[in-house]
Amino acid sequence: MLPRMIPSYNPNDSEYGLKLLEDLTTNVYEVQQQVLEEILAKNAETEYLKGFLNGHHDKKDFKNKVPVVNYEDVKPYIERIANGETSEIISAQKISELLTSSGTSGGQPKMMPSTVEDLDRKTFFYNLLVPVMNKYVDGLDQGKGMYLLFIKPEISTPSGLVARPVLSSYYKSSNFRNRPFNRFNIYTSPDETILCSDSKQSMYCQLLCGLVQRDEVLRVGAVFASAFLRAIKFLEDYWEELCSNISSGIVSAWITDSSCQNAVSLVLGKPNPDLADLIRHEFSNKSMEGIVKRLWPRTKYIEVIVTGSMAQYIPTLEFYSGGLPLISTMYASSECYFGINFNPLSKPHDVAYTLLPNMAYFEFLPVEKHHEEVAPCNSVSGQDCANADEEENLETVDLVDVKLGHYYELVVTTFTGLYRYRVGDILMVTGFHNKAPQFRFMHRRNVVLSIDTDKTNEEDLLNAVTQAKLLLERLGFLLIEYTSYADTSSIPGHYVLFWELKTKENNDTIELETIIMEQCCSTVEQSLDSVYRRCRRKDNSIGPLEIRIVQHGTFDALMDFSVSQGSSVNQYKTPRCIQSEEAIRILDSRVVGRFFSKSTPLWEPFRMETQ
Repeated sequence: MLPRMIPSYNPNDSEYGLKLLEDLTTNVYEVQQQVLEEILAKNAETEYLKGFLNGHHDKKDFKNKVPVVNYEDVKPYIERIANGETSEIISAQKISELLTSSGTSGGQPKMMPSTVEDLDRKTFFYNLLVPVMNKYVDGLDQGKGMYLLFIKPEISTPSGLVARPVLSSYYKSSNFRNRPFNRFNIYTSPDETILCSDSKQSMYCQLLCGLVQRDEVLRVGAVFASAFLRAIKFLEDYWEELCSNISSGIVSAWITDSSCQNAVSLVLGKPNPDLADLIRHEFSNKSMEGIVKRLWPRTKYIEVIVTGSMAQYIPTLEFYSGGLPLISTMYASSECYFGINFNPLSKPHDVAYTLLPNMAYFEFLPVEKHHEEVAPCNSVSGQDCANADEEENLETVDLVDVKLGHYYELVVTTFTGLYRYRVGDILMVTGFHNKAPQFRFMHRRNVVLSIDTDKTNEEDLLNAVTQAKLLLERLGFLLIEYTSYADTSSIPGHYVLFWELKTKENNDTIELETIIMEQCCSTVEQSLDSVYRRCRRKDNSIGPLEIRIVQHGTFDALMDFSVSQGSSVNQYKTPRCIQSEEAIRILDSRVVGRFFSKSTPLWEPFRMETQ
């Protein structure tokens, strides 16, 4: 018997949760067909589908007549709903809110449709993470989790629908706030601290609660690795004040959010100078190595996403972790929640996600990888250079038909009004659980730089550099080559651009005014999209952008290095992002000037004007 699309499930019953997962992954084809039938039956009369299917909901017609699309194709429909038109343009179910993604369109966040029912689907998904963890880690019901969760800014569209990030949506929903008791998933953070709109107050209060309850903490984490490392940096900066609060039993006066203050005061309780002294002792150690395990000695693992662009943080996490496993439990996006890591204790580089067939209808665009005979593409630029060596095929294959070792771009048809939508994630099939394929997340299509939730592609970077170099051209300098990398050696990480310049008169000596180069840095930042600027200004999750000027001939040396690794001289193109440590060393050894942005780029929540 097939499981219902959203089976009712008590998350305290791990045995039944594992049985559900076995049923779903055994009946992949049947569940996927059921999903597509249900989506088409409900939405055949929507304006979008009717335009292709004329009110019919035959599955073969769906694949033959409904096109594979990207965001620019569906953006006009979503904007019409945001401006007040009926949800039935794309969905028979009422669109209850719009979810802003970290990807952008025209410099603004993309907006994805969502429904009340979809919150139930997400709750079901989160609840299934529990039995998987219980299978591998004992005793998780004997303590709490210190999960650092945050909300981000939201706006109201002309229709009155709220547009906000997917996690803010979930944390503010009744599904989260009125969640039933789950002994395996008790948080140290009161909901009031998670829902605090001031990110600094939220971080302080959540860490304070986590420290007070340190003896009960069995697992720690955040959604992304970058957010967890920001918390460690915050601890470094504020541990003395946190200890003072614990010692006195009084929350700092600058915590002005009354809900936060009241909730934290209840957790703080009586003065506890002994605990404060114990924490002070850990920070009196000259090194922060292993600080997580030292502060929370019962912790069994750190739960953060360390796949994709977050993999760059693995060495830093390992330094702070004290040997704790790094666990990535789930794969999800604003469009849809996709899959679960069925082997959570696997090494970060081996993480694979099993897509749950009841979450959406999944298709896959084969991605052909072309490798030069003698040179792997990643000799200089790393994973992201694969974007240049991929060929598209718009003929999709179904979830049950993907092949081991092959690469695909994910395409989804959701219950919320997206049909054959290209997510932009490149995945590789690494195995199967029963009949369900398991995928390793490789990279985002066309993303070259990412520190946090920002995703800067090559075109955006080019446009930003083009704006900045105008400042130099007026002074007689020409930018002849550039590349970049995401420097995560400090917290927060920041973008680094390497620029090779020459004078219009071909003088060997280049003298640059610091103030002009700082303006170049600021211009690049201001020219990047709103997600980058929000991370810089509101979230403080990205540091000031840096431009490093390199001496004449540096990029020739970079090409020589690439050729020495086997690249073809005829086909060589300067990578716009580099990941190779040796390539970065070559560039750094020729740096003659370093400049940072001195101003924070302007940002405010995007506004939608009525059409």
